[in-house]
Amino acid sequence: MFSNLKHIFSLTLLASAANLAFAAPAPVADIGGSSSSSRSYSSNETDIQRLERLLDNRTRVQLQMQQQLDSMALEISDLRGQIEKNNYDMQQMLQRQRELFIELDKVRQEAKTAVVAPVDTATESAKPQGTFSSNADEQTAYQNAVDLILKKRDYTGAIAAFVQFQKDFPDSSFTPNSHYWLGQLYFAKKQDKEAVKSFAAVIAYKESNKRADALVKLGDIAERNNNAAQAAKYYQQVVTEYPGSASANIAQEKLK
Repeated sequence: MFSNLKHIFSLTLLASAANLAFAAPAPVADIGGSSSSSRSYSSNETDIQRLERLLDNRTRVQLQMQQQLDSMALEISDLRGQIEKNNYDMQQMLQRQRELFIELDKVRQEAKTAVVAPVDTATESAKPQGTFSSNADEQTAYQNAVDLILKKRDYTGAIAAFVQFQKDFPDSSFTPNSHYWLGQLYFAKKQDKEAVKSFAAVIAYKESNKRADALVKLGDIAERNNNAAQAAKYYQQVVTEYPGSASANIAQEKLK
């Protein structure tokens, strides 16, 4: 009996210990700590991803901006090149206009001399080409064509007027000068083929005071068309045939 009581007492103690074990509080701190660490890790993972996304966007924007800057730089370079070309063309045009003004002064002085000087009909046919006619209509037509250049700046109209003048007065003493004017006009408009024909017509008149200038212009046209050998040939011809002249000085400079 005593043995049975002892056995029951032992079982009771074991049951009490078991109840105490089951009733003991769970390690909340550990569980809570473990949960907090998991949430912190998840939060850190999201921040990293967001930073990576922001960095990717920033890099993409920087690349786009760099491409736009490169494109703008190319456009600016093209514009600068066009401005320089336009400035050069403008300077060339101004130089041609100055030459035309000088030519006009010469023509007016020669025209005044022609009007005042009496004409000897008996010897007129014996005079070399390049002298001026007393035909009022002829002089008027020629002067009107010149005025279209310097007074009205109508270069296209002037070309048509000089072409018509040559048709109406094929034997005019103004013919060499009319060819020279046409050459200048075509040269300024960069119609080089027509300019060559006009200047070549001028040099056919051996006594023309425009012959040396026409040779220089033919050299300029050859040079503009990258024909250096032909240009040098024309310049050298001016130096040889018209030594000491203003045209020869220009040609000599171009030969250097």
